[in-house]
Amino acid sequence: MNVIQKAIQNIETGKVEQGLNELARHEKGADHQVKFDIAEIYQELGHIEKAKKIVDELLILYPDEGSLYAFAAELLIDMDKEDEAIELLLEIKEDDPTFVQAQVLLADLYQMQSLDEVAEQKLLLAQMKAPNEVIISYGLGEFYLERGDYIKSIPHLKKAVHSGEHIPNVHLGLLLAEAYSATGQFEDALEYYREGIKENFDPNALFGYGFTAYQMGDMVLAIEQLEALMTLDPDYSSLYTYLAKAYEAEGRSDDAIETLEKGMKVDEYNESLYVHAGKLSFKRQKPTEGEGFLRKVIALNPSNVEAVQTLAAYLKHTESFEELLELMEHMRDYGEEDTLYTWYEATALKEDDDYDKAFKRYKEIEKTYVEDVDFLEEYGYFLLEYGRREEAQRKFEKIVELHPERADIVELLQNIN
Repeated sequence: MNVIQKAIQNIETGKVEQGLNELARHEKGADHQVKFDIAEIYQELGHIEKAKKIVDELLILYPDEGSLYAFAAELLIDMDKEDEAIELLLEIKEDDPTFVQAQVLLADLYQMQSLDEVAEQKLLLAQMKAPNEVIISYGLGEFYLERGDYIKSIPHLKKAVHSGEHIPNVHLGLLLAEAYSATGQFEDALEYYREGIKENFDPNALFGYGFTAYQMGDMVLAIEQLEALMTLDPDYSSLYTYLAKAYEAEGRSDDAIETLEKGMKVDEYNESLYVHAGKLSFKRQKPTEGEGFLRKVIALNPSNVEAVQTLAAYLKHTESFEELLELMEHMRDYGEEDTLYTWYEATALKEDDDYDKAFKRYKEIEKTYVEDVDFLEEYGYFLLEYGRREEAQRKFEKIVELHPERADIVELLQNIN
């Protein structure tokens, strides 16, 4: 066992100080290659300053050695000195063997600085220099994937996957599956998820697999994967909405509600879980529960339009006009303005026989709903009751113009005339 191996063994077995001292002693009389090896060991151990000191000394002796510039740049990145790292990498010449590596590193650095166009140029330059290098195909694929440019990412990731090479800690097939899923190519995505999950049974992969199956309409497969994810990582909050929807699609309403309630315990501020639970409760003929879920959302966030509109529609349907008016006034107090809210308010005021206020609210929004038959009909009947026959007549005439087949409205107009 040589000195370096012995030092590493001492460090790995807990004799850290002894091992570091052995490296430091050996470094003093070592040749340049051994010093470089010791610098790499220091980097792996997290002793970046020690590694940087050796590399700086070697750079003085070998000012044209690109690998030293690349190594020094990596150390500077570890030290959060990205700008200095970029300066070093730009020093590496095109004919240097490490030029391609430098472009990949530069791309990462520019992307960290939100200079995506420059990062892309560096990756494309690297690809031009080394078209068959799998790390570059992967780099370009991941770059486009992170930017949401999924169509562009697919050919690069596909090339990397089909190369047959492996990149440590990277699961190329799962990245390709993600890209396929995002572009709606669900069958291709499922194929790569099916294979990729065998190698990497992790939460993100399971969610992607289950979500893709859900989008494709294969609820059985979606449930299988999302249940596995819930077992593996119950804190993965995104799973609960889709698992509940998959259960619901399979007619398993009780399981869906139970899943949503589990999700609420994991993420009590996830408004979509409460809204979904509210709607599902109404479908299950449990309106009190549904109303409770929706009111919790509104208490959390009065700006949640879906929750407010769902609850308002329920209150209107059940003719709970006093509660509907209270809800709309509550929204107005919070500064939440919406023409639909005004419509609900007008309806509630009308049913409460407060015709003057109701007329004012209808008047505020009539231009918005000038071609909405439901609004025109409700408003028209209100105007008749309010004694404004000519205005009511115009609303009913508009309905007939939009829907000539409405015989009931035609007859009503004849009676008005």
